[in-house]
Amino acid sequence: MSAITAQADPPGLVARTRWAVSDTLTITRRNLLVWMRVPAYIVFTVIQPVIFVLMFRYVFGGAIPVHVPGGYVNFLMPGIIAQTAAFATFGTAIALAQELQKGVIDRLRSMPMARSAVLAGRLVADTARMLVTILIVVGVGYAVGFRFENGAVPAVLMVVLATVFGLAICLIAAFTGLAIGDEESVQAFGLIWLFPITFLSSAFVPIQTMPGWLQAFANNQPVTYVIDTMRALALRGPIEANLWKSAVWLAGIFIVFAPLAVRAYRRAG
Repeated sequence: MSAITAQADPPGLVARTRWAVSDTLTITRRNLLVWMRVPAYIVFTVIQPVIFVLMFRYVFGGAIPVHVPGGYVNFLMPGIIAQTAAFATFGTAIALAQELQKGVIDRLRSMPMARSAVLAGRLVADTARMLVTILIVVGVGYAVGFRFENGAVPAVLMVVLATVFGLAICLIAAFTGLAIGDEESVQAFGLIWLFPITFLSSAFVPIQTMPGWLQAFANNQPVTYVIDTMRALALRGPIEANLWKSAVWLAGIFIVFAPLAVRAYRRAG
């Protein structure tokens, strides 16, 4: 009798955690295989940031004076890398909206697997994809003259910060993709808010060259704080002030949008 009761007991916390991690990795592998088996998707994921690097480096670079070691290319690359991380989240929102419309999410949720695995696996896969894209962009930057002026460890920390920033934006994208649920609407909505916050920042031009009313916004938004921290890590500038502001903003995004994304996922279908 005791043996039967023991078999009927629900699995413990360790077993449930191991189960959730295993299912998440399975979904992650599924999503990465889809990405790798569509070469056009890989090309378009990478080609846009590469075009931005070349365009700003050789078309606009000579007309934008900056006072940083190495010139405009060193000023530019942290902004391009942050923008790359942000724009990579288009894939998160669009893929979730597509899977929701096609009933894939409903089918996955009906399977004997951890309910968290679908959303977590998507975020892990897209973070890995984003990291690969960032490293490619860094390589292109090196090819056109970008150099880390602050050593290897700050360079790694800059890439880590860009990836964490991208993951935070992925949570917003996951929420919008699941809440809106329509591929075209999700794509249009992403353009509406991602382009302004990346271009109206310190990514491509010094903020002091903007009109005064625009400087107030550009100086006090999370993308600027993250880019300025990345730029300081790359070029040996002051880090502390922008680092803690970046940390506060990113923590706030995780605190607000992680529950919203989970709630939208539970309501989806």
